[in-house]
Amino acid sequence: QVNLVESGGGSVQAGGSLSLSCTASTDTVRTSCMGWFRQAPGKEREGVATIVGDGIISYADSVKGRFTISQDSAKSTLYLQMGSLKPEDTATYYCAAESRFPKCIRIQSTVILGASASAADFLYWGQGTPVTVSS
Repeated sequence: QVNLVESGGGSVQAGGSLSLSCTASTDTVRTSCMGWFRQAPGKEREGVATIVGDGIISYADSVKGRFTISQDSAKSTLYLQMGSLKPEDTATYYCAAESRFPKCIRIQSTVILGASASAADFLYWGQGTPVTVSS
């Protein structure tokens, strides 16, 4: 069992920045595929950024150039730095982890192609942290 706890959400004006953190209960960050997803009211959960291994990364087209995913394995923490925020970035942001080898290989293949991983490929989820961007 892996517990993921997100923090750092809040309210910001358009053009501003926020930084999210996700701390894992075990050595998950070093050994797993990790990702950030978001879900706006009435919409499906969508991938934002995924990181595999030592730094194979992909981003959703909507956040490329504005968001940066990173990890600190020593702290078992995943980060998402968000800049140039837009009202359409308003959503609850979730951290996700997948440690099962076959699933992580599938995620890695997706990431190498430059696509965002699917929420269905991740087993462990945090409780979410809300982000509101006002215009």
